[in-house]
Amino acid sequence: MNRKKFLSSVSVLAFASIKGSSILKASHSLKKIPIVDTHQHLADLLRFGKGWTSPPLPGNYDMKAYLEATRNINIVKAVYMEVGVPVARRQEEALYAIEICKDKTNPTRGAIISGDLNSPEFETYISQFKDSPYIKGIRCGFRSIENMKDPHVIKNIKLLGKLNMSLDFEISPAWLPSMAKLIKTCPGTRFLLNHCGNADPRAFFDPSSISEKPNHEAKKWIADMKTVAENENVVCKISGIISSSSGYPKTAKTLAPGINHCLDIFGPDRVMFASDWPWCLKSNKLEEWVNILKEIVKNRPYGEQKKMFHDNAIKFYSI
Repeated sequence: MNRKKFLSSVSVLAFASIKGSSILKASHSLKKIPIVDTHQHLADLLRFGKGWTSPPLPGNYDMKAYLEATRNINIVKAVYMEVGVPVARRQEEALYAIEICKDKTNPTRGAIISGDLNSPEFETYISQFKDSPYIKGIRCGFRSIENMKDPHVIKNIKLLGKLNMSLDFEISPAWLPSMAKLIKTCPGTRFLLNHCGNADPRAFFDPSSISEKPNHEAKKWIADMKTVAENENVVCKISGIISSSSGYPKTAKTLAPGINHCLDIFGPDRVMFASDWPWCLKSNKLEEWVNILKEIVKNRPYGEQKKMFHDNAIKFYSI
């Protein structure tokens, strides 16, 4: 072998060695990737009583249960998500969430509380938490598409932005275009689209393989989600899709089309992992949901994976 061929072969071997080492290192690092859970429901029925919510399985879903459910997952921080307690107990739930955040024996460091944007008392209610380092925003449903156009509702959404708080929302896929307009109307407020825009994985299946009609058409959902994502002040939570419908196996293959679309249109800086525990249990254990998502994103750059699982939430919530 002449010198030129020898040097060429050595270079190839060296490159292959470095590349192989990098792959192994990335694979090893992914197992240790820190996770921030941005959608932690604590349905504490012993604290707030029964009859106000319906967890997917019998039991009390308090912090003790959450810590057990995440025992084998590298969740380093979490954000409490309101659980729809009766209106008369919203204040109590907010104070309950603050106490949880103060407790350093658990990972929860911020909270999204319940609030009614239609209430004439909303400004008084939310302003009491303006100096709290733990209350990061509210989640509120909309009564109708017309409700999204209500000047009072829009005023209160803009108030959230002035208070440096965000608005979580979960809506029907049919309402996505109207929501995109509302988000554009309130550029100073940060929005969080819950549960991948309520994507139904069945919309991407061969129609002959399913017995029930999906909750939306794939093409329309794809286009409407793009319209929402065009607004820079909205972030997408990668969650909920695992339990949005039933009748098929929940795997990386069946969930990937909807999730990948969200990741592609929002980009690596505007997506966050969220467990939706314990409602994810309607389909899979939390650990299984995390592993499915890791499988879906495994070919994306490690830095993008870390942003989704950890970095974006740390920055967004300042936790």
